[in-house]
Amino acid sequence: MVLPKRLLIRFLSTFYFPLLSVLVFAACNSESEFAQTKGNSEVLKLLYWQAPTILNPHLSNGSKDLEASRITLEPLASFNNKDELIPFLAAEIPTRENGGLSPDGKSVTWKLKEELKWSDGTPFTAADVIFTYQFVTNPDVGAITAGIYELIDRIEALDEYTIKIHFKEVNPAWFGVFVGQEGAILPKHIFEEYNGANAREAPANLMPVGTGAYRVVEFKPGDIVVYEPNPEFPGVDELAFKRIELKGGGDATSAARAVLQTGDADFAYNLQVEAPVLKQLEAAGKGKVVSNLGGSMERIVINHTDPNKATKDGERSSIKFPHPFLTDIKVRQALFLAVDRDTISEQLYGVTGQPTANFLVAPSQYVSPNTSYEFNLNKAATLLDEAGWQDTNNNGIRDKNGVEMNVLFQTSVNPLRQKTQEVIKQALQSLGIGVELKSIDASIFFSSDPASNDTTEHFYADLQMFTRTITNPDPLTYMETYTCSEISQKANNWSGRNTARHCNPEYDRLWQQAKTELDREKRKQIFIKMNDLIINNASAIPLIHRADVVGVSNNLIGVDLTPWDTRTWNIMEWKRPEGSNQ
Repeated sequence: MVLPKRLLIRFLSTFYFPLLSVLVFAACNSESEFAQTKGNSEVLKLLYWQAPTILNPHLSNGSKDLEASRITLEPLASFNNKDELIPFLAAEIPTRENGGLSPDGKSVTWKLKEELKWSDGTPFTAADVIFTYQFVTNPDVGAITAGIYELIDRIEALDEYTIKIHFKEVNPAWFGVFVGQEGAILPKHIFEEYNGANAREAPANLMPVGTGAYRVVEFKPGDIVVYEPNPEFPGVDELAFKRIELKGGGDATSAARAVLQTGDADFAYNLQVEAPVLKQLEAAGKGKVVSNLGGSMERIVINHTDPNKATKDGERSSIKFPHPFLTDIKVRQALFLAVDRDTISEQLYGVTGQPTANFLVAPSQYVSPNTSYEFNLNKAATLLDEAGWQDTNNNGIRDKNGVEMNVLFQTSVNPLRQKTQEVIKQALQSLGIGVELKSIDASIFFSSDPASNDTTEHFYADLQMFTRTITNPDPLTYMETYTCSEISQKANNWSGRNTARHCNPEYDRLWQQAKTELDREKRKQIFIKMNDLIINNASAIPLIHRADVVGVSNNLIGVDLTPWDTRTWNIMEWKRPEGSNQ
């Protein structure tokens, strides 16, 4: 029943090298059309192998949609890689000294930049911020970001360019709203007719009106987004590019090749590619691999509900039907032991990821010292035996009370993820667990489309694998994803971020406590307890603390990755280096 580690390594070696030449060859044709304007110094070419499908960040969980939206939509402020708040639409960062932060910790006052305009020429005012709050928190809208803003009691406009946010309780994380990639402000005059169940019908979801440096002039969902300078942007004359092309599709390997080897693109995002491949491509000398170990963690999400049962109205993975065996803590602990993180890290991720046993991987002061991981199939088999799951009919699959222990394990289409799936599948099969693998196109998997059954929010499988990122130096919003109120279900149009349908009253109690705890040390210990509760109950299976890895052409400077926002957060500063031969 035990699969030795050397066999996993041998599998990776035999599986990986024959594919390398195939992947490189396939990439030759994937970007030919995109490369037609190669050499034009005024065109910035971004290659996103996960193609954007919507340009409203409040209606999608997919990072590819957030990235594309962030070029034209802005928050009040965002954190740089030094954890410093940088103003965007805000005139200044609130402090106690300037009167922005109230002494009782229950309100924050933001002063907005005056004379800013949306890309259609309409003035930006406090009314837009207040409307964004109303839009996001309207349950009929079904905004993915709604949970982030539930801490707010009300917002008032002190004048056209000053807002005061009143929180329901003392809020030490006042910077959790309207900040970073979940903080994009929407134009009231564009969206007010779509503040309801018709929110996804708004034309501006595809052709947004923003305040950012560049505006969208063409968008083909699942294919390409074209931007030009926003004539209303204050620094428009200083922008380096006359046109930006964000091309989607293909795969991560071909995206890396286009920047690092052929020079057909300037920037490639999320290079979830095996470390040996990246090293080989980088050797061509056309670009470099840039990485930033922030708050991203690749995990296996365990479905606590039954994806194979449906309610009368057709809802699968409903909280009405607990999972037949994944609700058993011994079964989940067995799965936790059956993952060879070291092999996955060493053979696939290399320097771009570190194995982890923690759900909360950043900032460093919040990382629990109490957890550990172990790859031990013997212990895993013993736990399954103790839970009563044995192969009683000699078909190679464990069973109990007539239920076969078969799992559907899904993730997005990506060579690295498919290889990770195979490693885990072999280990689970050696334990007598039947495993069916499913890979879904990333543009669908991460689309958050309530009409699609293949999104991470629907989760009509037993296990699914993806990365979720902490997008704020304070973990409150990130840890909220495992609270009972965030469960993704038909009642909230599958907009909840708790795709595991995990519900633990003790975890919720700790989260409520963290919301109002002002003492930093006490708050830190609360977050560590929450992390340990998830890990000790094996409610999720952390795999890899992932570095954010991108490819940057030698003919592009200014890219400045931060763990707390999208990779395009400072695109107004990107430019060609002096003496560039493009």
